[in-house]
Amino acid sequence: MAFETLMGDEAIALGAVHAGLGGAFAYPGTPSTEIMETLQDLAERQAAGKLAGVASAFAAQWCANEKTAYESALGASFAGKRAMVSMKHVGLNVAADPFVNSALVKVNGGLVVVVADDPGMHSSQDEQDSRWLADFARVPCLEPADQQEAYDMTLEAFELSERFELPVMIRITTRLAHSRSVVETRAAKAQGRIHKPESGMDWVLMPAVARRRWHELLGKMAEIKKLSNASPRNPLKEGGKKLGVITAGLARQYYLENLDDLSAARGQAPEHLHVGFYPIPEDRIRELYAACDQILVIEDGYPLIERLLRGIVAPGKRIMGKESGEIPYEGELNPDTVRAALGLPERKGLSVKELVPPGRPPQLCQGCPHADSYGALKEALKDYPLHAVTSDIGCYTLGALPPYNAIETTVDMGASIGMARGAATVGLEPVVAVIGDSTFYHSGLTNLIDAVSHQTNMTVVILDNSTTGMTGAQPTILPSSRLEGVLRGAGVDPAHIRVLRAHRNEHAGNVAVFKDELAYQGPSVIVMVRECLEALKKARKA
Repeated sequence: MAFETLMGDEAIALGAVHAGLGGAFAYPGTPSTEIMETLQDLAERQAAGKLAGVASAFAAQWCANEKTAYESALGASFAGKRAMVSMKHVGLNVAADPFVNSALVKVNGGLVVVVADDPGMHSSQDEQDSRWLADFARVPCLEPADQQEAYDMTLEAFELSERFELPVMIRITTRLAHSRSVVETRAAKAQGRIHKPESGMDWVLMPAVARRRWHELLGKMAEIKKLSNASPRNPLKEGGKKLGVITAGLARQYYLENLDDLSAARGQAPEHLHVGFYPIPEDRIRELYAACDQILVIEDGYPLIERLLRGIVAPGKRIMGKESGEIPYEGELNPDTVRAALGLPERKGLSVKELVPPGRPPQLCQGCPHADSYGALKEALKDYPLHAVTSDIGCYTLGALPPYNAIETTVDMGASIGMARGAATVGLEPVVAVIGDSTFYHSGLTNLIDAVSHQTNMTVVILDNSTTGMTGAQPTILPSSRLEGVLRGAGVDPAHIRVLRAHRNEHAGNVAVFKDELAYQGPSVIVMVRECLEALKKARKA
């Protein structure tokens, strides 16, 4: 046993290694990025003989996108090794195809899927709740309430996965991923041996096999629900009967922070059910509901438990939460919003003179190459009063803001090229898609292939800064030197693949090239190359 101070992401990474991890795969995305960064650091320490108790090497790799990462983890599981794949919530959308289908294969080595949700949209397009997808796929889900549980549940998840031959999800949120606490760790387990499944047909999802596996999956649900009802991760504590409280994951911490005041106000603590293991414990929910006059559900994200609760118990008693308005539907929870939902008076701090700080919207770094690329693009487009510039997910999304005002859309990874192609197909001209090098490999390439196939009249601008900048300067999956070859291989006319240096000293020449390609009637690609300044600083410190 040892003690370490860890972020939630770090606790999960260390828990996986101590569980006997064979391979881990990911695509960077806040707030999940540090899981893989920690795993890669641990892998380096293991290779140098500096990771106590871990005798065998393990893989820890970034992938082109979340789908490819998930499928790599599936392959490692097929080979008999314990595997983990990590991503943020919107990344699970990208990986949804293998995720949902993997519930129908017969998992061999334990397969753990870590998804970091982002309530409040600190760095995301939406607030979606990954527990819904776990419920949809019918796979067990663990939701830690603190860093210790993040570590412990990771070890448990591998055991559950192998016991039920299913993938197991671990769902965390931003606040847990990036906050720190002391964690008690255990001795590392040895890695399992390479061994293939006994029956290969359990991994061949032809209709006849899939129907059989679906029937078997549904048959497992009764045992999994029974386990949930008895799980120490779903404790039911007796208390006052006027109010029953249900918490989930990190919400337990906010409830406990207010519990002393609540107990003093009511004379005793309410009856309390905490949910950390899904599917939800229906028997314990019915027991709580029968004992109490009304129920308050406190959960971070969507009202999953609150909605499911209404289908488990008979109507008649008041159920409070996000849907009824006691807890804000949007944003992340905090102790004050939970306090208000519990009916406690507001905690007022010291009054201070009102200060109105100036607005400071996010902006590109000083000297960022994207600024020079946008400058050239905007000047080239001055001759076209009607045009469109679609963009994508990355640092360059900030080009929508002053002083650039250079892009008009950002929807999801890879959408810039697809949206530009659609707009061009129905007659808008000229249309420009702006995408980063990492995002292009993530999900832009397939849209470009559509454009080449149909000879769509559009220009793609790839901002190649040789890194995934927004998530902390992770390396792009392929080096810049190979990008032109990929474009040629996709069928782009070599005469209309233009590789330029993104620098103000090259401004006039770059504008001229942009004008040439905007006038060309067909698909063209301009690659703007210059290294990210933050990646350069990071490399110099290494």
